[in-house]
Formats: sequence, C-alpha cells, structure tokens
Amino acid sequence: MEGTRSWYTQAKPFLAVIFLQFGLAGMDILSKLALTNGMSNYVLVVYRHAVATIVIAPFALLLDKKVRPKMTVSIFIKLLLLSLLEPVIDQNLYYLGMKYTSATFAATMVNILPAITFVMAWILRLEKMKCRSIRSQAKIIGTVATVGGAMMMTLLKGPALTFMSKHGVSDHHGAKQLDVSVHDAIKGSIMITIGCFSWAAFVILQAITLKSYPVELSLTAWICLLGTLEGTAVAIVMEKGRSSVWALGWDTNLLTAVYSGVFCSGLLYFIQGVVMKERGPVFVTAFNPLCMVIVAALSTFFMAEKMYLGRVFGAIVIVVGLYMVIWGKGKDYYTNTPLDEENAASTQLQCQHHLEIEKNKSNFQNIHINHNHNYDHNHNNNDV
Repeated sequence: MEGTRSWYTQAKPFLAVIFLQFGLAGMDILSKLALTNGMSNYVLVVYRHAVATIVIAPFALLLDKKVRPKMTVSIFIKLLLLSLLEPVIDQNLYYLGMKYTSATFAATMVNILPAITFVMAWILRLEKMKCRSIRSQAKIIGTVATVGGAMMMTLLKGPALTFMSKHGVSDHHGAKQLDVSVHDAIKGSIMITIGCFSWAAFVILQAITLKSYPVELSLTAWICLLGTLEGTAVAIVMEKGRSSVWALGWDTNLLTAVYSGVFCSGLLYFIQGVVMKERGPVFVTAFNPLCMVIVAALSTFFMAEKMYLGRVFGAIVIVVGLYMVIWGKGKDYYTNTPLDEENAASTQLQCQHHLEIEKNKSNFQNIHINHNHNYDHNHNNNDV
C-alpha cells in the first residue's frame, strides 16, 4: 500500500501536466473553429478570463481565507504584470498566429516554449548550468535543436501526406482554404514566438510570485480578474466601433469561451502553480509535444488540415531537442548537479580549513597559556 502511494505521489506531477496538455489540445481545436467563424480573438480572451474568474474566485475566497497572505504593493504589481503577460499579450498573439496558420502549426510552434523558459530561468539563476557537464550540454544542444525545428516548420513544406486522408482531405474544397502560404506561416510564427516569450516570462514570474504569495487559488483568481479588465481595455481599443463582436449565441463561440476559461485559464494557472512549487518552471512547460500530437491528429481528421513532410521533420527535431532538455533537467532533479557537487566540495574544504585554523588557534592559545603559567611559576620561585 505504501509503495502504491509512493508511486502515485511521484506520478502526480506528470499526470497533472499531461491532463493540461489534453485540455490545451481541445482549446486549440475549438479556438480555431471559433476564429474561423469570425469571432474576435480580443473578445475571446476577455470572455475566457471572465468565465475563469467566475469559476475560480468563489473557491479562492472560501478555501484561502485563513492562509491568504496580506496583499502588498510589490505583490500587486507582480499580479498586474502576470495578468498582462499571459492573458493579454500571449493569448492574443497566439490566436492571431493561429488565424494566419492552423491549429496544428500553432500547437507545434509552441514547442519552443520550454527552451525559452529554460534560457530565461538560466539567466535569472533559477536553472543551473555548467558547460563541461553532459547534462548541461544536452540542455544547450536541445535548446538550439528546438529553435531550429521551429524554423524548419516555418520555412519547409514538402509533399503533403495523404495516408491519414481517407475521409477526403484532398477532396474537400475546404482543404485548399486551410492551406498555409509561406508568407502567412512566417507572419504567424513571429506572432506565436513573441507570445511564447511572453508565456515563458509569465511562468518564471509566477514561480517567483508564489514564493511571496503561496496561495495558488487566490493567485489564479487575481490573474483571471485582472486579465479580464486589461483584456477588455485592449478589446475596446482594437474593436472600436464594432459592438457586434461582443455578441454570443448558443454556438461554437460560447463553447470555446466556457471551455477555454474553465480548463485553459482557471485550471491551467492553478495546476501549473501547484506543480511548479515542486518541479520548477522548466518542468511545467516540458510536455508541449503531447499537445502537438493530439492537435495534429484531431485537426487532420476533423478540420481537413493538410500534413506536410517538411513540417513533420521540423516537429521531430523539436521533440528530440525538447526531450534532450528534459533529460538534462530530469537528471538535475534526481541527482546533484556537478555544480552542486563542486559547491559542496568547496564548502567542505572551506569548513575543514576553518576548523584547522581554529584548531591551530586553540593549540597556540594553550601553548601561550602554558608558557605564561611556567613563566609565572619560575618567577615566583626566583622571588622566594
């Protein structure tokens, strides 16, 4: 029984992030359908976080009542920045990039996120690195390979793969409309890449904020509430004079707003914060390839999206590079890094050196005391 509990405890972070990837995959499919039907990406962001706020806020008020720390100016500034980085900047750029490309392309481009997160964490000294270590070399090579794979997906196309097209992908008239030109692919990839930088900064800042505000539910509620307000301001400016874009009916637009709000904002921010406390920001972003595989399969069958050989190769390079980073990170988690070992050895040598100095001082003091004692004794005898 204890062995089962131990296994479940170790598996919980993996199960949690895998669950998030399935949720994100569903969001990609629904969002692409809603955006194709004419829904404004700015309005979708607002409704998404409004739904998340309505769902999460009551739980945060009730469950975090006794453990919620006092709000300070520093924490509130971090919350404002968090709600701007992910809910507003990243999501709007991601949706815009998806408009120019496809759900599969957008999900694949996001695979550069772990590499960006790793570099940011390294710069901020949240991630350890030593160039002579095999694990550190794997992280560096994996980061370069991930970015290179993303460029391959953007620039390479190759022949279309039709082995998954039994449902008439090549026969659908919509397949031509879903084809992505190189110009649109470049434009979309730039937007998604900038969004990934914003998302990575959000993950890093969330890990830092949790140290001073360690209540995941309340943090999630604040991010969603402030994201709704900031997103509304952006939407009003960008959709000026188009009041019709705010209308919702019983259609895909409403389903997308509710689904993405509950699963991909509320639960995502909360579960991400919980896992991040134990495994760090790099681990949280390391499972994006799973989302890509799910989206690619669903898009090919249900949205008649074409799959190209060049982009498959790019995706493979991204996955290989990504899991080189994960391998190096996993080794750092389960074992001491060489840097840790060197620091520990250096600390031990310093302690030994300090003890030797103290020991020598003690011996010197004893010798000095004995010398003084002998001198006083001889002096007294001479006086007598």
